[in-house]
Amino acid sequence: MVLGKVLNLLMSGIKKMSKTKTILILGSSGQIGAYLTEYFNKKDYDVREFDIVNDDGQDIRKFENPNLHAAIATADFIFFLAFDVGGSRYLKKYQHTFDFIHNNSRIMVNAFDYIKRYEKPFVFASSQMSNMGHSPYGVLKNVGELYTKSLNGLVVKFWNIYGIEKDMEKSHVITDFIKKGFETGTIDMITDGTEEREFLYAEDCCEALETVMDRYSDFTSSDELHITSGVSTSILEIARQIQLYFGGIQKEVEIVPAASKDEVQKDARNVPDPYIRKWWEPKTSITHGIGKVFTEMKKNYD
Repeated sequence: MVLGKVLNLLMSGIKKMSKTKTILILGSSGQIGAYLTEYFNKKDYDVREFDIVNDDGQDIRKFENPNLHAAIATADFIFFLAFDVGGSRYLKKYQHTFDFIHNNSRIMVNAFDYIKRYEKPFVFASSQMSNMGHSPYGVLKNVGELYTKSLNGLVVKFWNIYGIEKDMEKSHVITDFIKKGFETGTIDMITDGTEEREFLYAEDCCEALETVMDRYSDFTSSDELHITSGVSTSILEIARQIQLYFGGIQKEVEIVPAASKDEVQKDARNVPDPYIRKWWEPKTSITHGIGKVFTEMKKNYD
């Protein structure tokens, strides 16, 4: 009987080992990459991180990087999330600079070269801004989509993913507003806040990406895989919801909209395609998601 139990444990271990998939996350320390790394580490996967934040040897901008070469060669599946990107404040300041364009171009050239060499299945993280010809960021993401389709990979388009961020210089609107509320008592906006966006909590995004990986063979490179909530919310409403959370801790926060319209996105967005919703549905409402981010960020100010 004891021998039987031992054999069952051994067989279980062998099955578990045979199911283990090596997942490479390029850009594992970014906003989405950090969430995705944590998400997959809780499951039966061999997760490999790759990000310049971890080590200079993980700089994807370096040509003929032996570490990048080895990481891609030994991966079973790749999530290509690496990109120099941030929220609207960051893009407004940097996206027209030489370094922004050059760095992202080199990231794509180097990573796609090795992916092509080893014919690895992969997902490229694009954006709902990829059709915006006025935006260098949007143009670069569109180039990434063309690379991906030429290699028969899959493109996912992210729509305003939010969650905790490590690099607050590149913070997106929700974390930016919460930070300003705690530190200055004022949510100063770079627009009048009337523009509407579809927001998606990062944990829901992780579930969507796992769905795309698990059903990889069911999709084609021409499929429009939009990772979004499908619910539009104005930036001003986002600020008001955050203001309510501050009210819950008896802290007064003023909202100060700007006079100008949005200059980064100009509301010339892609039209969200619901195709992926056949297999995946977001679970987190914008109110609940903001609350989770607020509660986590509050710990830094207690």
